Amino acid sequence: MSTHHASPDGPPSARSGQADPNRWLMLGIVTIATFMLMLDLTVVNVALPDLRTSLDASFSDLQWVLDSYALTLAVFLLTGGSLADRLGRKRVFVAGMVLFTLASLLCGLAWDVTSLNVARGVQGIGAAVLFAVGPALIGQDFHGKDRAAAFGVFGGGAGLAIALGPLIGGALTDSLGWRWIFLVNVPIGVVATLLSVTRLHESSDPRARGIDWGGLVTFSGSMTLLVLALLRGQAEGWGSALIIGMFAGGGLLLVAFFMIERARGEAAMLDLSLFRNVTFRGISTSTLLYPAAVMSSIFLMVSWVQNQLGYSPWSTGLRFLPLTLLLFVMAAVAGGLTAKLPPRVLVGTAGLLISAGLFLVAPLVREDSSWTALIPSLALLGLGLGLFNPPRAAISIGVAEPRKAGMTSGANETFQQVGVALGIAAFGALFQARVVDNVTSSPLAGPLGPAAHDFGDAVAAGAGAQAASTLPGDLSAQAADLARSAFVTALGETLTACAVVAAIGTVVAFLFIRTRDLDESALAAAPGVRPDLDEIAEPAASTVPAGRMG
Repeated sequence: MSTHHASPDGPPSARSGQADPNRWLMLGIVTIATFMLMLDLTVVNVALPDLRTSLDASFSDLQWVLDSYALTLAVFLLTGGSLADRLGRKRVFVAGMVLFTLASLLCGLAWDVTSLNVARGVQGIGAAVLFAVGPALIGQDFHGKDRAAAFGVFGGGAGLAIALGPLIGGALTDSLGWRWIFLVNVPIGVVATLLSVTRLHESSDPRARGIDWGGLVTFSGSMTLLVLALLRGQAEGWGSALIIGMFAGGGLLLVAFFMIERARGEAAMLDLSLFRNVTFRGISTSTLLYPAAVMSSIFLMVSWVQNQLGYSPWSTGLRFLPLTLLLFVMAAVAGGLTAKLPPRVLVGTAGLLISAGLFLVAPLVREDSSWTALIPSLALLGLGLGLFNPPRAAISIGVAEPRKAGMTSGANETFQQVGVALGIAAFGALFQARVVDNVTSSPLAGPLGPAAHDFGDAVAAGAGAQAASTLPGDLSAQAADLARSAFVTALGETLTACAVVAAIGTVVAFLFIRTRDLDESALAAAPGVRPDLDEIAEPAASTVPAGRMG
């Protein structure tokens, strides 16, 4: 089996197999970059009400602020990993950092919601490259116990960013304005770029082949059509020719993508032989479903705290501290646990915590509830997310031989971001549909008349109180009560659906993630990985490592 190949311009320590003296600095750069990227998934949530007012955005527009970033992240992750293996990981990492920094500047200067979402899409391309290459850089320079510690730091940084997103977003929005949630990336990105250029060494896969343009076009087209159909389904009608056509086109392009990848074999951006590995299928499914459930839930819970309870962005961020603190603590602990517990135990337990937290929202959050009703859910979500990220990153590297680290890391991050994009679109559409149904089926639908549907859309977007205040007399008070009721009911129904999705991912994790499916060289590099108890009696030779498939 192949080992990692350093390029000729790498330092003598890298070429001789010794530890790179700059590897801890590299870990710091990658962790900071990942912190920024993950922060941009959650920091925007608490700024959405200000964005809605400042840029006159609809509920669908607000979803696009999140999804345009997540979508391009998902689309370009596989390409980012493949480019890194072919052109050099340092070179591609630096390019991604430059693009992300410039796009962040454009986001902060956006003049309307369309320009913001276009800039967010470009920002996602840069983030995709960094997401794909970061874990591969760690995997190439860290081995044994140091690798477990490095992924613990990496996972802790990612977890901290997700956790601190609402708090940092609230502080920046309240003090400087929503534009600074993007502009703050610029000076950090400049410093990280300079350090990357001057201190990191280069590495690549000397056997890598050309760029898979056919795969890129079909995959990006498929994801775009599917997300667009989910975001526009409520407005256009789920049975309309446009929406059905988008779903059909997305499905056909996805089939075409897999056909192209099969035909390209080793030159494909996604090596389909990976799917023969049971653990790759298991971690990919869990990585798809957990973020789909969690990120859409955070989007909706933040909306409830701000739009229904009336808290400012900063106050909202403070009230998400139960998630923030526990996520950070658990992420730090989980890095060490990856060397002591079977991977499926960690990933499966994370799913149990996430599912339980989401299931609790419906029975605990009522029309007259205070924000404290969310504390049990936030605590469990923080524990679950913190426990999930470090083993996920380690497993994504371990399912294939080191020379394919960029591709496998990119593939796993792709599943995560596809989950985020599709989850926000799908569960957002479900939430909006349930709010509108609750409004149009209420006794107040008659007095509201044709305006009932528009009132429901306003409630879903968080503008229910404002819409109710425009109505005359007693109708205004009744509409305000209806807005609270419709919102809370739809919130409980949607987050219960999210919990079911997370529970499915949990079952998959326990059944299909196995230590024996990890690549032999990955196991040798991480001798502390503990095998599953039911695998001890089974010879490792009975399975085929991912790197030898095909």
